[in-house]
Amino acid sequence: MNSPLAATGTARLLESLSPLIPDSFINELLPPAKHPGRRNILSAAQLYRAHLLAVLTPVHSFNGLARLLPEQRSWRAFAHIHHRHRTPDVRMLHEFRARAGVAGLRRINEHLLSPLLKVAAHHPHSVAIIDATDLPASTADKKKTVAAGRRDEPVWVPVRSKPVTLGFLWVTKSTPCGYGSAIIQRRCCLFP
Repeated sequence: MNSPLAATGTARLLESLSPLIPDSFINELLPPAKHPGRRNILSAAQLYRAHLLAVLTPVHSFNGLARLLPEQRSWRAFAHIHHRHRTPDVRMLHEFRARAGVAGLRRINEHLLSPLLKVAAHHPHSVAIIDATDLPASTADKKKTVAAGRRDEPVWVPVRSKPVTLGFLWVTKSTPCGYGSAIIQRRCCLFP
């Protein structure tokens, strides 16, 4: 399949997607917080672009992104971070997500999708776009399944995980112990 987009993680893909991100809209939507203390060295648009790097590059974690961003010139160019040593750390990315919230990130997504939806409305074939924020999270309680034995049940039935029990408790449950300042007296056959 020939795609007009470059492969994920390449500098060419980042260069082609960079003009599509509405930096001025993001900066107006999420202005810098006015509080005493540390000044923000990065704008909201730069932090949003850094978040996109976790999806557009093979890094897939903010810890890895914060560690590798100073070394990757094309990633810094995409995020409009010009100084190699002034890259966002994990704390800055977390604070940005907390400040933007779900509502702010949805407004950015709606702004990005509006030109696409205007064009798609004029085509005879409909296009479906999934908003992943409404999908349930892939958590441990939704992953474990066991094959059912009876024919009247579905083939796969979700099973709740058993609570974890500590393995050393069975050894120490019945062991007598003494503590505190009380004297523990033992009977001995040598001394009456």
